Amino acid sequence: MQSENCPNCGAEVIFRSPALPARICDYCHATVKRIAEGVEKAGEVAVLPFDVSPVQIGTTGEYGGKHFDVIGRIRLGYDQGAWNDWLCFFTDNSYGWLSESDGQFQMVIERPIDENSPELIQRLAQGGDVEIGERTTIDGSDFVVAEARWAKCIGAEGELPFAPETDWDVFNVDLRDAQGFAANFEREEGEPPAFYVGHYVTLAELKAKNLRAIHGWKLPAYG
Repeated sequence: MQSENCPNCGAEVIFRSPALPARICDYCHATVKRIAEGVEKAGEVAVLPFDVSPVQIGTTGEYGGKHFDVIGRIRLGYDQGAWNDWLCFFTDNSYGWLSESDGQFQMVIERPIDENSPELIQRLAQGGDVEIGERTTIDGSDFVVAEARWAKCIGAEGELPFAPETDWDVFNVDLRDAQGFAANFEREEGEPPAFYVGHYVTLAELKAKNLRAIHGWKLPAYG
């Protein structure tokens, strides 16, 4: 754990992960980026609008036999809605994303994009297009492209593997199979593309704890 002062407002900024380069200041919403000499301001993000997600910074759970803590969030929006990507920090210092949209959750882990990746993913990584309904095989399962859209960053909080800015654009492709597996591809200008694979999950399956209290919703006791 590393404690620094926000270069914008002077408030304490705590980095839990030894590897993540960016942290959103809880007070002024500046993006604080780690550098060799300490930290610097790398932009600002908007205050996150209210939503009814039961997940919050500090939510904990288990996935793949490993404990995780939710330490960051990106909220992305497009013309038909918005979704949350929650950054999960595992006990072995690895990371995953808990993506939340319309009450559904999927936990995905990043994979390298190389010559062994599906042809569709390689094509997207090279700047190619994709059509809804296209199929590809991942880990022996038949996946279909369910959504492909450009989205903008609405806001962010916590620790993150990059320094986001409001209105930052990302091209997102969502792939699904019939057995509950999930895959995502993301591409943005100036950054390497990313490929993620995982599963659709429920909060009960994750044994989620420290969920956010929502009026009219009884907090469940998972795990």
